[in-house]
Amino acid sequence: MTPGDPRERGAALLSVLLLVAVMAVIAALMLDRLNLAARLAANGQAMTQARLYATSAETLAMARIKALVETSQERTVDRTGLLGRDFPLPMARGSVTIRVDDAGNCFNLNSLVESDEQGTLRLRLVGLNQMRSLMKGLAIPEAEAAIISDSVADWIDTDNTPAPNGAEDDSYQGRPAPYRTAGRLIGDVSEIRAVRGMTPQFYERLRPWLCALPGADLSPINVNTLRPDQALLLTMIAPTAIPADRARGLLAARPALGWASADDALRGIGGEGAAGLPLNQLQVRSRWFALTQSVTVDSITLDEQALIDVGNDPPRVAFRTWGDRYSR
Repeated sequence: MTPGDPRERGAALLSVLLLVAVMAVIAALMLDRLNLAARLAANGQAMTQARLYATSAETLAMARIKALVETSQERTVDRTGLLGRDFPLPMARGSVTIRVDDAGNCFNLNSLVESDEQGTLRLRLVGLNQMRSLMKGLAIPEAEAAIISDSVADWIDTDNTPAPNGAEDDSYQGRPAPYRTAGRLIGDVSEIRAVRGMTPQFYERLRPWLCALPGADLSPINVNTLRPDQALLLTMIAPTAIPADRARGLLAARPALGWASADDALRGIGGEGAAGLPLNQLQVRSRWFALTQSVTVDSITLDEQALIDVGNDPPRVAFRTWGDRYSR
C-alpha cells in the first residue's frame, strides 16, 4: 500500500469511527451509571426524610395518647375521637397518615399460655377457648379452628408434647423447608402463618382481631374504648353470658363518659365474674395503644406499626415494625 493510497485513508477513517463509537458507548454507560447514582442518592435522601417524618409523627401521636389517658386516671374514654380514625398530616415533601387504636382490644395470642414459677409456658384453657370462640364468630369451621388454636398454643409453649389437634417440632421438621416451633411468646402476629392448619384465607380473616402483647395475660378488653364493630370481642370472652346481640346492646348503652368500672358495664348480666367471665379481664382503662402510620416522600412510601406503652411516664414505644399489613 503506497503513501496516499485511498485505502489507507479509508482504514484511518474507519479506525476513527470505531474509536468514536467506543467512546460513545463508554459515555452512555457513564451517564447511565451517573443517573442511577443520582436516583439512588435521591431515594436515600427521601427515605431519610420519611424516617424523620415518621419519628415526628410518632412523637406527636404519643403526646395525643398521653393527653387521652391523663384526662382521667380512673378510666380511658375517647372523648376527642382520636381512636380508630385516619389523620392526614401534610408535609413539605409529602404526607403522613396516622391511626391510633386501643391495642388491648384484640385477642392476645400470648394468652394461650401461662407461665409458672419456673418460667415454663403451659397451655391456658381459658385463652384457648376464647380463641376458638373468636374463630367461631368469624365463621371458621370448628375442626379447622381446633387445629389452628392447638397448633398456635404448641408453637408458644415450652414443652414438646403436641396438643390433641396441635403440632410440635416433629410436624414441621419433616417439611421440604424444615423448621421448629418458637417455644416462647409470640413477638409478631405474622408468626402464626407458619403453624399447622393456618391458610392465607384464615389468616386474612383473623389478622384484624389478633395481637401479640408482650405478656402472657388475657386480652385486656376496655369496654370504654371498644368500637361497636368489635362487639365480637365481648362475646369471645364469655359466649354464654354475652351473646352477640347482648354485646352490641351493651356497647350501644355505653355512657358518653364511659363506665367507671367493669361491674357497672356488666350490671345487666350479673356483674363481672358471673356466668364464666374471667375476673379482671374486662377493663375501663387502657395501657397499650397501636400506632399505624404511612409516610410518603416523593416516590418513597414508608409504613410503620408501633406498640405504645402508657404504663410508663412518659409513654414509650415497646416495639416497632416496618412494612405494610400485607407483608406482615
